Amino acid sequence: MPSPLTPKNSGSNLTTPSDQSVTTQSGEARKPEPQAPAKALPLRVLIIDDLPERAKLVEQGLAENAVVHTASQLHGKQLLDLVSEIRPDVIIMDCESPDRDSIESLRSVVQNMSKPIVMFVEEENDQAQRAAIEAGVSAYVVDGLTPRRVRPVIDVAIARFKVMDGLRSELKKTKDDLAARKVIERAKGLLMKSRNMSEEEAFAAMRTMSQERGRPLKEIAESVISVLTLLGGQA
Repeated sequence: MPSPLTPKNSGSNLTTPSDQSVTTQSGEARKPEPQAPAKALPLRVLIIDDLPERAKLVEQGLAENAVVHTASQLHGKQLLDLVSEIRPDVIIMDCESPDRDSIESLRSVVQNMSKPIVMFVEEENDQAQRAAIEAGVSAYVVDGLTPRRVRPVIDVAIARFKVMDGLRSELKKTKDDLAARKVIERAKGLLMKSRNMSEEEAFAAMRTMSQERGRPLKEIAESVISVLTLLGGQA
């Protein structure tokens, strides 16, 4: 945070906090002009729909503060390339009922460029709904598509996506930490056996190598395992 008072230089004015008046060289006091709140960036939306009339309904619901891109049904690499080019904040797929290709394409998007996805469908299908949710769709809405429903559904989908994405990140970190610990424990065991070291000495040796070489401890442990295994050490 800036200091409440900044040093006064020769010929300069005394700067006070924003909620106080500022005294000018002429001796007149004036209130600083309030800063306008920062405007939210427009939401980038990709609508995938083969029916222009149906896509128009979705677009109408996003008329304010949104940049909308529309495309016909795309699958596989074409969809990934379009998402990579547009970098939408949310993807909306509007269809009668999602087929296997559509769901697999969305699964590919989630795995490669994780984005919140909303699917509006006209026909109820429990199996398709389950498959879509498993693929990573954030919101699955059956029937009743009206412009005024679009934005609330998207806002909920984005919020849900952020929560789930955070949980996925935590889970991945936990798995990575566990895998690294197993590698380090194995490397310690090999050092203890082949170099007649204590557990503390083995760990200290790897930690020193990690610091000297500027590499993660897990990489050092993997190198130790490779070298000692090649020389005849066993886990």
